[in-house]
Amino acid sequence: SVLLLCDTGDTGQGARAWIKLILNQDMAFQHIKVIYPTAPARPYTPMKGAFSNVWFDRYKICNDCPEHIESIDSMCQGLTELINDEVKNGIAKNRILIGGFSMGGGMAMHLAYRFHQDLAGVFALSSFLNKDSAVYQALKRNESALPELFQCHGTADELVLYSWGEETNNMLKSLGVSASLHTFPNLNHELNRTEIEKLKSWIVKKLPVEAPKAN
Repeated sequence: SVLLLCDTGDTGQGARAWIKLILNQDMAFQHIKVIYPTAPARPYTPMKGAFSNVWFDRYKICNDCPEHIESIDSMCQGLTELINDEVKNGIAKNRILIGGFSMGGGMAMHLAYRFHQDLAGVFALSSFLNKDSAVYQALKRNESALPELFQCHGTADELVLYSWGEETNNMLKSLGVSASLHTFPNLNHELNRTEIEKLKSWIVKKLPVEAPKAN
């Protein structure tokens, strides 16, 4: 299974439709289910407290302010239920990938690296972690193997600066995460076809068709 977390203000169906528009077809796999959850509506501080579908609140959109850890942690609990549902349906944890675009990618990194280090992998598209992120604190104390990170970022991103994504990648690498960063020149805060095709290839590499088990 792949859990794909949408961006601020979007819905799961919106994210699915956006990817479909770029690819001219759904992002589908014969042996992998793609799930597009929608973040709950909550007051969002960068929008002056207006309600928006967001995974967590932020004090502001920058990488050198504190994280709104209370909202991040409550959402980690909610998303853990989604992961547990997949496990109940017979999907092993190491056959589940989680990731997303922008805030969705940040949420995925918190969820996997703090609470679910036995997932198959994490992807973060145009995403970042704050400089003193709870993710870094958790990994400093960690001894176990960690999910691989697939990261993409456009160099022309004006909302989530490329340098923020690059710094996140370097920090996670220094803390033992096997992380790749795919750079897209002139791409703003958006997705493009090449990026989604790269992501699809990575998903299939991480979740290959399982060989039938011999009796």
